[in-house]
Amino acid sequence: MTDGKTSNALWGGRFSGKPSEIMEAINASIGVDQRLALEDIAGSMSHAGMLAATGIISSEDGAAIQRGLEQIRGEVLSGKMQWSTALEDVHMNIEARLKEIIGEPAGRLHTARSRNDQVATDFRLWLRQACERMQILLEAYQTALVARAAEHADTVMPGFTHLQTAQPVSLGHHLLCWVEAAERDRGRFADASKRMNESPLGCAALAGTAFPIDREITAEGLGFDRPMANSLDGVSSRDFALEALSAATICAVNLSRFAEEIVLWTSKRFGFAQLTDAFSTGSSIMPQKRNPDAAELVRAKPGRIAGALQTLIIVVKGLPLAYSKDLQEDKAPVFQAFDDLELALLAMTGMAGDLSFNTAVMEAAAGEAYSDATDLADFVVRELGKPFREAHHIAGSLVKLAEGKDVPLANLTLTDMQSVEPGLTDKVFSVLSARASMESRTSYGGTSPVRVKEQVKLWQERLKERQAQ
Repeated sequence: MTDGKTSNALWGGRFSGKPSEIMEAINASIGVDQRLALEDIAGSMSHAGMLAATGIISSEDGAAIQRGLEQIRGEVLSGKMQWSTALEDVHMNIEARLKEIIGEPAGRLHTARSRNDQVATDFRLWLRQACERMQILLEAYQTALVARAAEHADTVMPGFTHLQTAQPVSLGHHLLCWVEAAERDRGRFADASKRMNESPLGCAALAGTAFPIDREITAEGLGFDRPMANSLDGVSSRDFALEALSAATICAVNLSRFAEEIVLWTSKRFGFAQLTDAFSTGSSIMPQKRNPDAAELVRAKPGRIAGALQTLIIVVKGLPLAYSKDLQEDKAPVFQAFDDLELALLAMTGMAGDLSFNTAVMEAAAGEAYSDATDLADFVVRELGKPFREAHHIAGSLVKLAEGKDVPLANLTLTDMQSVEPGLTDKVFSVLSARASMESRTSYGGTSPVRVKEQVKLWQERLKERQAQ
């Protein structure tokens, strides 16, 4: 029997030579997958418990394995665990350490399993927790936005289409838009977590095992809904990671869009809002600068996160069944993507609470560019009974007249109005302001403060119920 100095202990019976340094370097994954240490220990403890319960190993060996794994868990948490590149990955590092602690019984732990089902189980456990973490962070982000929406239900701002002033809206309504987007993001992570919650443990290398294992025991012990029904699928599928990365990418895009608005709003050209020093930086050469760098960095995150999704798609797209070593490359992009998304969510939550708004500037901007023209057309429909297309033409003609005089619609005289539509009365002026326009939009889902306050209340109640669970 050879030792680890001349051949790898994993396959020493088959190989007599030592891998080259290049082979060791490309083959080792411990620098990445040691993040799965606690998940690996949990899976091994569940597996060992099942082996003992089914009589595949003795209760004494099972107890020794459990004690050893508990000690290793403590070493991992305290940072005392020593990781070896020569042992390739997190699984073999832990197994080798277990052997140091308890001796010969450690070799029985790997009965009826393979590193293939072991890593698939670890990865699902880690990603399940990551998806749950994203849901918690999204809830905190929503809570911050709802609080600001409650403050600004009555604040008028310009709504935009094509980044051109379109119609006045409530700032609270605008902020609640991102609450709704975050809710869909939460749902995607919840869906991904639910679908990935099946246990690969017991699928072994690819074909299952001849040992009389009880996969229900390990599935239940690890919080999975059920064992995976097909052993080939259990060890080779990574669509659960693709789905989680898809959810992460969409979430990052939603965050990036609001981050872009923060960049615009805090610019001098808009002047709608400010960030404090907590979320701003300066310039190395221009002393007057205050840069919204936190928002800009969040805006950049989708590139990295979507890149992680594309990386994993390319890794798995041509793989035949069952396991291939290509799958060792699945974890690094996933870990990086979720690290990036977590930081982006924390930053956006912080900025949501940090922003202060220049409400007078917003309201003035909301009344620019004839944003009340649609209200004028709606008035003609309601009061004069005109078809909307005709009313649209009348309102457009009045906008042209006001542009020629370089005045807002509200500054036209009644005579001016009647030169285009004789049926108009001075009642028309009651709809020609940004605030009147905003307050008139009372349809369900509309921007009227009445509707916004209703939605704020619903969201406050919904978030309170979740936090109580």
